[in-house]
Amino acid sequence: MIFENSKKASLILADGTVFEGKCFGAEGTVIGEIVFTTAMTGYQETLTDPSYCGQIVTQTFPLIGNYGVNGEDSESKGSVVGGYVVREYCEVPSNFRCEGDIDGYLKRYGIIGIYDIDTRRLTRIIRESGVMNGAIIAGDFDKEEILKKIRTFTADPAVPKVSVKAKEFYPAENARFNVVLMDYGYKFNIRRELVDRGCNVTVMPYNASAEEIKALSPDGIMLSNGPGDPTDNPGAIAALRELIPAQIPTFGICLGHQLLALANGAKTEKLKYGHRGENQPVKDIELDRTFITSQNHGYAVMGDTVPESAGRVSHINGNDGTCEGVCYTNAPAFTVQFHPEACGGPKDTAYLFDRFIKLMEDWRAKNNAVKK
Repeated sequence: MIFENSKKASLILADGTVFEGKCFGAEGTVIGEIVFTTAMTGYQETLTDPSYCGQIVTQTFPLIGNYGVNGEDSESKGSVVGGYVVREYCEVPSNFRCEGDIDGYLKRYGIIGIYDIDTRRLTRIIRESGVMNGAIIAGDFDKEEILKKIRTFTADPAVPKVSVKAKEFYPAENARFNVVLMDYGYKFNIRRELVDRGCNVTVMPYNASAEEIKALSPDGIMLSNGPGDPTDNPGAIAALRELIPAQIPTFGICLGHQLLALANGAKTEKLKYGHRGENQPVKDIELDRTFITSQNHGYAVMGDTVPESAGRVSHINGNDGTCEGVCYTNAPAFTVQFHPEACGGPKDTAYLFDRFIKLMEDWRAKNNAVKK
């Protein structure tokens, strides 16, 4: 549907392709890396996922906004996506939890959007050519001038933009464990899953040192998801490398998975167009079982570079065989590339949080036995 008050907008790709559409959300110009997600629901969770920081996100599902937005489903304190691309958005949503519409939501956070374009064609281009820079522009523009800016655009490291600036504490009822959650751009449901399992959670900034973390005497360390190239975070990698000898139970998700791998001497690579959506099949090698997972990443750990002395690949992607998890043997630690907190299934991979709890239980029992 094209609304009468909609203004002209354009989406320009680095290869020169131009899509003509209409404005919604905020108006203006934004340049960023264009990616797509195949998620059919959860657009508010997508918009508030810090892992999308600065990216122009395309929804492959044709209708967005039909159930509106609310104050409970956000995965962060606001939206940090660079731009938003949809085929059609719903101006009059209907749902008993609805508190507003997607257009107003984008305006609130200054997100520039475009609709009424062929998102199927756009997705095919990205799949065939790989992710590329692009721009959303409201109104007229000089194509050659904007293409120069698009092709020379380089995103700054994104983790500092989305991490907390100082530690935050979230208590649990009848708390059993104290967990440090390293915030590289964490989703709120990671914290909720820990608190619901009896963990006091201390959220620490991305640049917290190993000594600052150890000073909190945690029973476990949670490494969160986050945006960007993992190699852009040398300080965080160095801190994790220093923590390995402390032998503190550790669970990593997405960027946290990549950072711990780098700290152990493995390498990462940029994928052609990434894994973004709620339908990624992942095989747990130990369980010999495949799960359908939620994912959002453009980089992956190169499984064959994980040192044998450090650990082994524990999960693989069912579509392209890329590494989706590592189980470490040099420390009580494991990590996964997908998002077990995202309720895909809806609870299929929640067992990983229970595994983390068991890891902390075993570690505490071992320490108590040594003290005796």
